[in-house]
Amino acid sequence: MLEGRCLVSRAFSSTESKWSYMTYRLDITNGKHQLEIDDDDERECRQRKLCKPLDYRETTGMALSSCGLEQSHDQSGGEGEGSIDRHGGGGSSDYDSLNGGGGDSSDSDSLSADEGGPGGDSSDSDSLISPIGRDNSISCLIRCSRSDYGSIASLNRSFRSLVRNGELYKLRRQNHVIEHWIYFSCHLLEWEAFDPIRHRWMHLPRMTSNECFMCSDKESLAVGTELLVFGKEVTSHVIYRYSILTNSWSSGMTMNAPRCLFGSASLGEIAILAGGCDSQGNILSSAELYNSETQSFETLPSMHKPRKMCSGVFMHGKFYVIGGIGGSDSKVLTCGEEYDLQTRTWTEIPHMSPGRSGAARENEMPATAEAPPLVAVVNNELYAADYADMEVRKYEKERNEWVTVGSLPERAVSMNGWGLAFRACGDKLIVIGGPRTLGEGFIEINSWVPSEGPPQWNLLASKRLGNFVYNCAVMGC
Repeated sequence: MLEGRCLVSRAFSSTESKWSYMTYRLDITNGKHQLEIDDDDERECRQRKLCKPLDYRETTGMALSSCGLEQSHDQSGGEGEGSIDRHGGGGSSDYDSLNGGGGDSSDSDSLSADEGGPGGDSSDSDSLISPIGRDNSISCLIRCSRSDYGSIASLNRSFRSLVRNGELYKLRRQNHVIEHWIYFSCHLLEWEAFDPIRHRWMHLPRMTSNECFMCSDKESLAVGTELLVFGKEVTSHVIYRYSILTNSWSSGMTMNAPRCLFGSASLGEIAILAGGCDSQGNILSSAELYNSETQSFETLPSMHKPRKMCSGVFMHGKFYVIGGIGGSDSKVLTCGEEYDLQTRTWTEIPHMSPGRSGAARENEMPATAEAPPLVAVVNNELYAADYADMEVRKYEKERNEWVTVGSLPERAVSMNGWGLAFRACGDKLIVIGGPRTLGEGFIEINSWVPSEGPPQWNLLASKRLGNFVYNCAVMGC
């Protein structure tokens, strides 16, 4: 584990049986890097500066080693167990570079692993960091923070191609190396992203759509390296897909049974969407599985009960749909349903929904006026936010009941649950919302680690945006 300092490797010599290292040490103090060099290496560096610019392999080693990483185990129910949460050091880069994208797509399409770096040496390109080979190079790269992939992609065409074709993220997933970033929208058609490790804000490109989509009910889902936003244009449903590989939006995908107001959750490269209603307003019991690697939908067996305005989570490798509205009289459902991916069967679980708030019951509020259940899973434990009583509740599986464990952040205000985001982010629960103020207002991101005891909310960040969260998703990749 590297905390606050890291070693910078010398250009490796292919004739040596052992790797040699320069005695560079980067001391990271208050986000600044202090470079210390011994006398021999100092003279060598001065000679190098006088003779020629740094070889790209030297800059590669320096760029990779500047990623200060700290490993910790993350067992988020939504992202798999035994994963590694990457904690990066300081430094910054612009958003296009951060994602290794944003440039001309024709340029990215022309990149191939056979193209060399400066000088056009294809052997260097094939192995990336040639002295240690391509496989070892990739093994090092997947353990870098994804915040550093922009800098890595800027080294040469081969590194850029590796970052943008998604291969690194697939290998990260296979090796349980996961970072969680938060994506949310406080303005229609505009999305913000927040890196909770580097505490860095990013603004996504604006979505291009018509006014009908802008004003329609929308659902969002982060799966693999994609952010999906579901909505409606005139009479048909539409899906907009944002890719972190290209930093751009696209559309054109369709579900087998298009819908809105459904419950959903992701696990690695797959996601399950269940229930909702079709374009005619019929409540659905059908479900579909989306694979982000093939960008395809697969129809699953239907649930026992049709439902809309429900919520979905993954827990212990199984998908759960919770609460919602169903039946011919559109009543609130208190049951949940569990889907087993191995047996492809649904099991109904009574009283799994946290239920309606006391205020909603007392005021006889219409079922559709209240937001879907605000639920999230951390370490395979299910939590819910009660917006009316400003409480956090935990689901006791053995007793099949909900118990109060603490309070929500004081300034997490909502309108019957709407406008407030309650999500899992690695080993943390996060609440995104803001106080009701005149003018534009601002948004706050608060976090709590349940494994550390009763709710103690820490303010991660705040920003002057709208104070109403329309959609929110957490991407782990």
